[in-house]
Amino acid sequence: MSDSTKRVAIVTGGSRGIGRAISIRLGADGFAVVVNYAAGASAAAETVDAITAAGGRAIAVQADVADEVAVGAMFDRAEQELGGVDVVVSSAGRLALSTIADQDLDVLDALHRTNIRGTFVVAQQAARRLRRGGAFVGMSTSVVGTQFPTYGAYVASKSAVEGMTLILAKELRGRDVTANAIAPGPTATELFLDGKTQEQIEGLAKAAPLERLGTPRDIANVVAFLVGPDGHWVNGQTIRANGGMV
Repeated sequence: MSDSTKRVAIVTGGSRGIGRAISIRLGADGFAVVVNYAAGASAAAETVDAITAAGGRAIAVQADVADEVAVGAMFDRAEQELGGVDVVVSSAGRLALSTIADQDLDVLDALHRTNIRGTFVVAQQAARRLRRGGAFVGMSTSVVGTQFPTYGAYVASKSAVEGMTLILAKELRGRDVTANAIAPGPTATELFLDGKTQEQIEGLAKAAPLERLGTPRDIANVVAFLVGPDGHWVNGQTIRANGGMV
């Protein structure tokens, strides 16, 4: 495996929340980072600035993850400007809560376009371009196991992410490239907190034995392990990073 100071990571949804924390952590670990974003160039620029201010190297690249042409162009930029691709973290995603009975199907389609098609498109490029010693990380959710009401559409999409990621691990046989999924529990991000009452937030914080919400940094630390040399023997797994929630 090549030294991390010479390695390149693409982080989709890398400008905000968990994706931002992952981008910053990988930058601190010596990766050159492609910070992908769909909208909000200023947030992406702030993430790039945080990485470069700490002595790292990063570029921001706009791309809709469900658009195969845009994603292909993003990988092209990583290869042309940074030298190649060693790690891909597919953290771009949407969340929409509704009972199955009341789910707006247009919202369902938009959510699945990003979470399922988007992950698939990014994984497809990763499978074609990751260098030996590389890693792909898909982003699931612990709600696949906890099965909270109103998460039906979201869990359907994240179950697909888990399935395709674990199949990818088998398809990459002989490449010395790993593929794993991370399933965060309740994590204090803008996406998670939006629309929840303080009572709901406190209840979810107490659900895990560690009795707190996760932080984006908690998830970034797990990603850093999986894509680094110490985690390279972990392959074809879903890691439940949720403080012990079952």
